[in-house]
Amino acid sequence: MCGICGELRFDGQPADLATIQRMSACLERRGPDHGGSFSDGPLGFGHRRLAVIDLSEHSDQPLVDQALSLVLVFNGAIYNYRELRRELQGKGYHFFSEGDSEVILKAWHAWGKTCVERLQGMFAFAIWDEAKQQLFLARDRFGIKPLYYAADATRFRFASNMQALLAAGEIDTRINPVGLHHQFTLHGVVPAPHTILSGIKKLPPAHSLLIDASGKQLQRRYWMLSAIRPEIPRTNDEWLEVTHESLRTAVRRRNEIADVPVGVLLSGGLDSSLLVALLAESGAADINTFSVGFEDTPQEAGSEFEYSDMVAKHYATHHHRYRVPNAEVLQRLPEAVDAMAEPMFGQDAVAFYLLAEQVSKKIKVVQSGQGADEVFGGYFWYPRMLAETSGSPVERFARHYFDRDHAEFQQMISTEHCGEDYSTQLISRLLAEPGAETFMDGVLRMDVSTLIVDDPVKRVDNMTMAWGLEARVPFLDHELVELAAQCPPELRLREGGKYPLKAMARGLLPDAVIDRPKGYFPMPALKYVRGEFLNFMRDILDSQACRERGLYQRAYVEMLLDAPEQHHTRLQGSKLWHLALLEFWLQRNVD
Repeated sequence: MCGICGELRFDGQPADLATIQRMSACLERRGPDHGGSFSDGPLGFGHRRLAVIDLSEHSDQPLVDQALSLVLVFNGAIYNYRELRRELQGKGYHFFSEGDSEVILKAWHAWGKTCVERLQGMFAFAIWDEAKQQLFLARDRFGIKPLYYAADATRFRFASNMQALLAAGEIDTRINPVGLHHQFTLHGVVPAPHTILSGIKKLPPAHSLLIDASGKQLQRRYWMLSAIRPEIPRTNDEWLEVTHESLRTAVRRRNEIADVPVGVLLSGGLDSSLLVALLAESGAADINTFSVGFEDTPQEAGSEFEYSDMVAKHYATHHHRYRVPNAEVLQRLPEAVDAMAEPMFGQDAVAFYLLAEQVSKKIKVVQSGQGADEVFGGYFWYPRMLAETSGSPVERFARHYFDRDHAEFQQMISTEHCGEDYSTQLISRLLAEPGAETFMDGVLRMDVSTLIVDDPVKRVDNMTMAWGLEARVPFLDHELVELAAQCPPELRLREGGKYPLKAMARGLLPDAVIDRPKGYFPMPALKYVRGEFLNFMRDILDSQACRERGLYQRAYVEMLLDAPEQHHTRLQGSKLWHLALLEFWLQRNVD
């Protein structure tokens, strides 16, 4: 796991190595083990390494293959790299390292742009072909690894976070009206290619991008998730059996492909608990587990230690739990916001940041349960959408998901920043894409292939990598997701959702963990806003910077400040926190 950046010039000038160094400095926390750079005329690369596979200097990056005239910067982990290495050796390729990075280089040389279709894992990488003077970039199927870029007529720059591109300079930092609408409608999710800033874009998941020395770009989608039943029907028992085997394989891959120990972020919920159970089932010993908890409020408990302790005891793991007082949450909140490549509304972003700090002191790699709810239908709004019988697909979705309808968005955002109903347009298009058998098939596919990318997945990457900690997400193994997408939604949504996982867990986990109500990574102080947290948000929204920016209509801001605990979104997020977080992120990154 690492941080990558680079620049390709189109104007005949050499790449600016000082710019590369500024970008790399913003990525140091993602890769504390080694830093390197490379230049070749118009091309410059920077890299920060977190050594996980092949800890030797032979896998330091940028990785230069002089025989093939190729150079690579790579962030991620390829879980089938050993099989690909053997196949490439059979083709006559010789290797000088033992890691997965060099396999990508050889794969590009052997198979060209289709090499990405052979990769199993999470990745964002760039390859410079010195002979052809071409730059090739690619991102994994679910966007687990980030890839931002900024381009104009003279150059193309890319990086693992927006801060690196901002440090490079000459970025259009005006608010992107499309990104703004998505931010406040889709719970902080701004799907690629957009970001909140007009001058920075994201390479979409499951896409590659080929750029030549003249600046010509060719973007290609190399994978699309199908949500259609298989030609040979399966019984419910058969679905459960194949799902169990596929998840078992995904967990084992993410435990074995590392030259350092791998732990588990154990929240106490079904998903992370099941990871522990499957690791134990596969014979893993000395499992390290980690949990975090916060202060309670009258409305909500601040920890799930009751359940995580139960699982840790059941499997005799080396368990580490951390309780964080509210005073520390507020004190450390600016740090967590600085670690956000984009503004994130999810209250558990701060929780992950504080947990990752402690975990990184013990271990370098963890498995995490993100993705299970989207893949197997675990959220409370899915059954409600399924029960809807009236309206268009986007109307059925919006009633239970959109944080604000467009009319409220217009009341909240100043006229100069308020554009069209971009989010309804996007969701309508995504739900209408071919390859989904029913409305719920389309919803679940859209969630796992688009919406999840820029909420839980991005959150986990940013908050763990801020401490040089690699998080692996087996529920987003693409073979497992392909299998689940063909499974009837009614089976996945049975018993309140995630039925295949609940059935799998019987006999592996205590029934109390399986049958408990759905939980969320709790941080009540950012949901039920009062006291010092309310004062913190009030100071941000009443600041001179906020007023001069003129993004929000003051009447709407005052309405939220007058009764902060009464204004929540359909997904139970604090509307006041949403406004304050975006403004605070802009003040720390753009102003």
